[in-house]
Amino acid sequence: MEPLRAVVEIKVRDDGPYKVTGPVRLIDADGGVFDIPADRAIALCRCGQSREKPFCDATHKSTDFASCPRAARA
Repeated sequence: MEPLRAVVEIKVRDDGPYKVTGPVRLIDADGGVFDIPADRAIALCRCGQSREKPFCDATHKSTDFASCPRAARA
């Protein structure tokens, strides 16, 4: 029997970031590692304007960023 694994949830916020609830290991383009425990969440930038990329700094609120994607049902 395979051991139970923690569920990682990625929530798409309308006109905002991806909210990711861990546990998650995020590795940036330079190899920097961010380990996020299960009891914390992070917000990842979707607008491309954050000064804290890959994390959201709420810059999307002062831009014209708009995106409300919906997952296609299989």
